[in-house]
Amino acid sequence: MAIRYNEEKQVFSLHTKNTTYQMCVGKYGFLLHLYYGKRTEGSMDYLLTYADRGFSGNPYDAGTDRTFSMDALLQEFPTQGNGDFRTACLVVKNSDGTYSCDLRYKEHRIVQGKYAIPALPAVYADENEAETLEIVMADVVTGIEATLCYGVLEELDVITRSVKIVNGGKNDVSLEKVQSACLDFMDGGYDFIHFHGRHGMERVMQRTKSMHGLQSIGSRRGTSSHQHNPFMMVAAEAATEETGDCYGLSLMYSGSFKGEVELDQYNQTRVTIGIQDEMFSYPLAPQEAFYAPEVILSYSEAGFGRLSRNYHNVIRYHVCRGKYKDQQRPVLINNWEATYFDFNDEKIYSIAEQASELGVEMLVLDDGWFGKRDNDYSGLGDWFVNEKKMGGELKGLVEKINALGMKFGIWIEPEMVSEDSELYRKHPDWAFVIPGRRPVRGRSQLVLDFSRKEVVDGIFGQICEVLDGVNVEYIKIDMNRSITDVYSATAGDKNQGAVLYRYVLGVYDFLERLAARYPDMLIEGCSGGGGRFDAGMLYYSPQIWCSDNTDAIERLYIQHGTSFGYPVSSVGSHVSAVPNHQTGRSTSMKTRGVVAMAGSFGYELDLNKISEEEKQMVREQIKEYHKYWNMIHNGNYYRLTDPAVHGEIAAWEFAAADAGEALLNVVTIDTHCNASVQYVKLKGLAPEKVYRIEGEEGIYSGDALMNAGIPVPYMSDEYQAWQVHFIEA
Repeated sequence: MAIRYNEEKQVFSLHTKNTTYQMCVGKYGFLLHLYYGKRTEGSMDYLLTYADRGFSGNPYDAGTDRTFSMDALLQEFPTQGNGDFRTACLVVKNSDGTYSCDLRYKEHRIVQGKYAIPALPAVYADENEAETLEIVMADVVTGIEATLCYGVLEELDVITRSVKIVNGGKNDVSLEKVQSACLDFMDGGYDFIHFHGRHGMERVMQRTKSMHGLQSIGSRRGTSSHQHNPFMMVAAEAATEETGDCYGLSLMYSGSFKGEVELDQYNQTRVTIGIQDEMFSYPLAPQEAFYAPEVILSYSEAGFGRLSRNYHNVIRYHVCRGKYKDQQRPVLINNWEATYFDFNDEKIYSIAEQASELGVEMLVLDDGWFGKRDNDYSGLGDWFVNEKKMGGELKGLVEKINALGMKFGIWIEPEMVSEDSELYRKHPDWAFVIPGRRPVRGRSQLVLDFSRKEVVDGIFGQICEVLDGVNVEYIKIDMNRSITDVYSATAGDKNQGAVLYRYVLGVYDFLERLAARYPDMLIEGCSGGGGRFDAGMLYYSPQIWCSDNTDAIERLYIQHGTSFGYPVSSVGSHVSAVPNHQTGRSTSMKTRGVVAMAGSFGYELDLNKISEEEKQMVREQIKEYHKYWNMIHNGNYYRLTDPAVHGEIAAWEFAAADAGEALLNVVTIDTHCNASVQYVKLKGLAPEKVYRIEGEEGIYSGDALMNAGIPVPYMSDEYQAWQVHFIEA
């Protein structure tokens, strides 16, 4: 069994293939953390130490025993008000205005299979692939109960955590902070690794030494955001790609969040992650329940590379769902950078016709096909076809594109509304606007109140009316601003602090209904590119537009950071026009293709405007992508260099799970006169096997390629690419 309970010692042990997570019910019913790391056997309750700590309080139950203090002990779910002055997972405001919650062990149950969370995304697994531990903690004074949920996926080295809060008392309470998971460590000296950024430069890795005090990242923007990603790690100071202890926490939530790392007075480390507590105040009436989003935990003793592959596997096969979870996705062309708002049916068909001749499999019609939408000042919320602009019904254009042998996709932004729209004139209260105040605009648009079912229903109905009438096989769902002016016209004064959480539930409800109604639809998430790139969104859309920045060189950094917590299969990546529209940089068609191939492949330009030589390269790129697709999307991904550190080249590799083949990718970032030779060491090969480069003479042993490496051919210009396919000889 993956989950074991030692009744005598009251110790819970959660075992995966390579890891152990252990906790115990300590004195007076407190749930204490013992260990998370390399797999071990036996009870580790002997690790707990007790001492009289100055100014650290003691539970009243302890009597004269001053050595037992929640301010010094490691905990599973720390709360405010029990004598622990470190950051808490749960803060409750009681009906009398006090802030106090004292949770003690009540009961537990172990069940086969993986728990689910009502209205929220969660890792899923067959009954024989997972086990669940539920530990019920209770406050006997207020009746508050917290059910701590642990899902163990043994073969994947993954443990999930979530919590359900129930008000079992007779009075209303308010949840002021709920973090989904806590990892307490008996020692310090860990590095805190997180992924910061901005629009157009998302998920840049930052590694800092933990310090005494509290370090935090997060989002107050209503989405998981471009600025910080809800995936973070803590690691030993010496941890590298291939060595050292490292721990990951991935929050399956697409709204405002907070992650914290605290080094306490005794050099113990606490790590928490969950919903952002700013602008969060969730009222809980008697017998009502609140569900916190899930956190995916994983540990590796062999560095960041193995930890990343743990996340890649769980997200690919136990988060993503639907037809395209493991099915090859069509190579698409999106018209946005080719036309922006300036198009009609003839221009779109011309792009599709040329793309079809080159082997592109899908045309995606981006922003501007609906309402009065010739710029970004109007039309959002009016989800009906602009037949004047399109030269007739959308169905006619789709049928012509289908006749070319191509699929058709479409762009929508369901959570937004323009003030200049029929919807806003009819339902101004559907938008987030604080009474008596003028709203903050973002991209000249407002945000619809998706915490209200009638708003979700209204938008869903409009969009389905379009989708039901044409053969749409792909939807790109965008969200192009941060949320301000949070006020729900129907929530009442006491419920405004719950609106942002309920908004996210509304978005998930919309996506779940969309997936259920159109089960064969490929859905791609987007929020100005990578502003909502998280495991929660991947439960509804198996790929997300990685960034609005399509520059091949900047994508090296963006895709490098993304790879730590997310698989290549989740990354939307396209070849775009040059000079690049975001940076003005020019790179070769080959380089753009190699970089874009580290994702779900496509094009973001007018193929009528490229040279005949480049058109032939497009044909070859599409053939190569089909050839390598299974290895790219289902194989093992390896970061061979860090482009921010290495400086001269960026290198990454895809290797088949059986080590029978590998695809090496190198891009030159910087060149020098009389340059030194660059060597790249491959990974994921079988040391005893012999390999050759497809189409070339010569053989290489697996152990030589991994230990000595291979020289990168000299490339005289910046931004050149070298892609080679190693196959077993």
